[in-house]
Amino acid sequence: RPVRVSHCFNMAAVKGLRFGKHLKELRIHLCQKSPASQGVRDFIEQHYVELKQNNPKFPILIRECSGVQAKLWARYELGQENSVSLNNLGMEEVAQAVTTVS
Repeated sequence: RPVRVSHCFNMAAVKGLRFGKHLKELRIHLCQKSPASQGVRDFIEQHYVELKQNNPKFPILIRECSGVQAKLWARYELGQENSVSLNNLGMEEVAQAVTTVS
């Protein structure tokens, strides 16, 4: 199922976000230096700790690899996966993508 990312998003939606039981894992792929991954790096710096505090046993995997395109992977029940490109998105758009897949 495709996930749409709107350009109008309230960052307060990330605060207190608890993932539903249908979601089993989040993986975030990004490049450490690429300008196209800057929004993802900003999101991780600003919101990763809070997401882990709100979801302490939930696996949120951060995968850094030089030259990789930024992407969010969500794994659901029965092994179903969905991915969203995070390439060239700002921090707010990355936050919306995380909220949307959860």
